Amino acid sequence: MISINKLHKAFGKNKVLKGIDVNFNEPGITAVLGPNGSGKTTLIKCILGMVIPNDGTIILDDKNIKGEWEYRNKIDYLPQIARFPENLKVKELLSMIKDIRGGEENSERYIKLFNLEPFLNQRLGNLSGGTLQKVNITLALMYDSPLLILDEPTTGLDPLALVRLKKLILEEKAKGKIILITTHIMSFVEEMADNVVFLLEGNIHFEGSLQQLKTNYKSEKVEEAIAKILEGKNYNFSSNGHSKRDVELKIQPNI
Repeated sequence: MISINKLHKAFGKNKVLKGIDVNFNEPGITAVLGPNGSGKTTLIKCILGMVIPNDGTIILDDKNIKGEWEYRNKIDYLPQIARFPENLKVKELLSMIKDIRGGEENSERYIKLFNLEPFLNQRLGNLSGGTLQKVNITLALMYDSPLLILDEPTTGLDPLALVRLKKLILEEKAKGKIILITTHIMSFVEEMADNVVFLLEGNIHFEGSLQQLKTNYKSEKVEEAIAKILEGKNYNFSSNGHSKRDVELKIQPNI
């Protein structure tokens, strides 16, 4: 469904994406991982048309998205930080999104599931972080698009809401959707993901299944495999589930 070829993006002298090649064509859950500054958010925003690449192509359903906008109706998106006017009430925000997007939606299900009824008349600026995240999840799931992108979806959620979110994601997967998730929670990746794309310094260093990641890096857990990448181990895999190149990594202290 999505084919990304030779994608480059720089902000001034800062080269964020350095010729990314990756395909997201099979239904299932792919975790897009990497430390802060690795390029994963920029990659997601390029897919959404929020950032314009310097070079390369993004093909969605056999059509180049450059200069297009209608393709976004095929994508549901949960941003890591959603910024809405704080004086809007929750019900006003939901109504606004419905008016802008149109079409069939199912917001009532998620309002009930996340117990948002008491907050519908409250202003967004008065909501706790967890409640605001539940509103954002409702906005992301209320339409039934074939591509779902979730950027740090677990942020601020209480245990009950987290369990319900996991069930919802698995429901979306069962519909045959392509689901991309960025997260720093490796236990969430371990439980939910089918495949992993790991970015570092604007390059893809691993692309393959969760099991291939653990096998290739001789690790029982995802976090151990990721730690080995970040420690600068030299690996070279050319088959399915591979590192893109041998690396000698220099990791900043705050990563």
